[in-house]
Amino acid sequence: MKIVVAVKRVVDANVKVGAKSDGTGVDIANAKMSMNPFDEIAVEEAVRLREAGAATEVIAVSCGVAQCQETLRTALAIGADRAILVESNEDLQPLAVAKLLKAVVDKEQPQLVILGKQAIDDDSNQTGQMLAALANLPQATFASKVTIADGKATVSREVDGGSETLSLKLPAVVTTDLRLNEPRYVTLPNIMKAKKKPLETLKPEDLGIDVTSRLKTIKVSEPPKRSAGVKVADVKALVEKLKTEAKVL
Repeated sequence: MKIVVAVKRVVDANVKVGAKSDGTGVDIANAKMSMNPFDEIAVEEAVRLREAGAATEVIAVSCGVAQCQETLRTALAIGADRAILVESNEDLQPLAVAKLLKAVVDKEQPQLVILGKQAIDDDSNQTGQMLAALANLPQATFASKVTIADGKATVSREVDGGSETLSLKLPAVVTTDLRLNEPRYVTLPNIMKAKKKPLETLKPEDLGIDVTSRLKTIKVSEPPKRSAGVKVADVKALVEKLKTEAKVL
């Protein structure tokens, strides 16, 4: 069984970012970049399935600038067998990424596609669902447990009312939640081995995909800073301030 895993290059989760002075976007110049944490969980799950004998090959795929090769090398160091970069300098939005991934899926014909449920930079939570719709594949989102057997994927997921278990006929699309697993520590020997693993580079036009942006960002601004709190003498004064200043009563 072949597994395709999508990974995204994002600003490191420990880095605090701000808006650009001209309001055209987020300032990420010189910021530390890393793999999206949810995608790291997806790679780990794919590698575990291969180690358990449920899969034979894990292919990491990323869409974006040339520096995404670093992210793919991290996926290879975790345990992916090979990687594909769809290189583009465009601002790739979820629909464009889903179309590119669909083209890769058509080319590779995997039995399972695993993605992080969302990216921590835009929090869109759309790509996996769009991919499943475009490829006409069954999907299970927010997976907390994945089991493969007899040509089916059994996926446990958390929902508002508790949890539910879905059975999907392969091929299928699964998006990962935080509770699915804890990614392994990447060792130096595996980082060195990753440099020798194959990494193929494609362009959107090679796949026949138009990645023109459909959305326009009008302005990006930081939320207003909170003013300092005040102490009140008693409940009467609190109620008065809630009425006259906060206007919530």
